[in-house]
Amino acid sequence: MANQSAAARLQDDDVEVDIDFLLGLSGDPHVEKETFRIGDLSQEFGVTLRTLRFYEDRGLLSPARRGTTRLYSRRDRTRLRLILLAKMLGFSLTEAKQLIELYHQPNGKQKQLEVSLERFEEQRHILLEQKREIEESIVAMDKTIDYVRSRLSEPVAQ
Repeated sequence: MANQSAAARLQDDDVEVDIDFLLGLSGDPHVEKETFRIGDLSQEFGVTLRTLRFYEDRGLLSPARRGTTRLYSRRDRTRLRLILLAKMLGFSLTEAKQLIELYHQPNGKQKQLEVSLERFEEQRHILLEQKREIEESIVAMDKTIDYVRSRLSEPVAQ
């Protein structure tokens, strides 16, 4: 995708969710809604039903049950938003869960923001280092490709 940094995207099943949506900057079309079915969240966030069930199995989401129907709360929806944001930023699900659970400690909202900022800055440093390493690998790959091409264009010695 062109200009990937400006259009940071998370993809799952060809549905794109952008960073503004995950940060809650683009408005909430479901501001009045209190419960959500699995299909609602799957469609809204562009994730599979299997992904949502996996997050539930990992203790990241905890929908209520009405028979066989999963009913997700606004809290679950917010947690899903944070999980996907953490995933987009390169965090593991374990790290995402740790950041989310800070909210439930004393002074949790403030603590969550402070720790998140610290972890985001650390992760940014890691990503920049990975970017540098990838750029070096690409330069080495280009030189190697040029070398192999030049060898192929030489007469074959028998």
